[in-house]
Amino acid sequence: MYTHLITTTQLQQLQAETNAARQPVLVFDCTADLADPTKADTQFASGHIAGAVQAHLERNLSATRAEDAVNGGRHPLPKREIFTQWLQALGMNDDTQAVVYDRNGSAFCGRLWWMLKWVGHDAVAVLDGGWAAWQAAGGAVASGPATPRPTGHFSLRAPLRRLVRTDEVAAQLGQPTQTVVDARAAARYRGDEEPLDPVAGHIPGALNRPFTDNFAEDGRFKPAAQLNAEWTALLAGRDATSVVHQCGSGVTAIPNALAMELAGFAPVGVYAGSWSEWSRTPRLPCAQG
Repeated sequence: MYTHLITTTQLQQLQAETNAARQPVLVFDCTADLADPTKADTQFASGHIAGAVQAHLERNLSATRAEDAVNGGRHPLPKREIFTQWLQALGMNDDTQAVVYDRNGSAFCGRLWWMLKWVGHDAVAVLDGGWAAWQAAGGAVASGPATPRPTGHFSLRAPLRRLVRTDEVAAQLGQPTQTVVDARAAARYRGDEEPLDPVAGHIPGALNRPFTDNFAEDGRFKPAAQLNAEWTALLAGRDATSVVHQCGSGVTAIPNALAMELAGFAPVGVYAGSWSEWSRTPRLPCAQG
């Protein structure tokens, strides 16, 4: 069972085993484009890992109606029951090994990795290096729509990861029991610019660790020892278990959450509403600089 990362070689082996009916595997293409959500459909149709299904950020990994959402912000999480129904429709089963990837430097596929943990499924891994690594390895590709699969028997179980709400973050603000880590680029964290949300800046007291800092030049996650050293330096003596990850809308916070686990730290909370919900909530403080 792969629970964090999987290499292209390991995925190719899993696919071979699946074809021999020994172990089920389901690959999700999580490619996204925040500026033009329709591009994800075009890119999936033009090429994807053979056998993959599409996980669209706006349609599948976010609630499309307010009554179906569990939090606010630009990409609110759908209720766990609704998400589970979608997984079943794609052919997901309790014993399925899920593999997620994108062609965006692993910026978006972590969202599905975390959501599967959130509905109690541990057998999910990010393809290290994503689409570029798969192409470089000569992995099998396909085009056009995904091949339909029989309805799966996927069970909703107890969460394996912790969702943090706005009121929880606000209640712990400034306390040593909470260390907010902001995954956005430094300019957005400082408030120099804000292209997406109504207020520029960050949650007071938050540390800044751009999610891109977790990757090597080849697009793969840095080695565990290096990640551990970098995260240890960032925390500077703060309790690692107090960390709450956030970003703009709860998507690119996940590479930080995954990197901490790769570095040997225990799973911590994710504030899914993130800055897009915080900055829209009346009377909550915002900092700059």
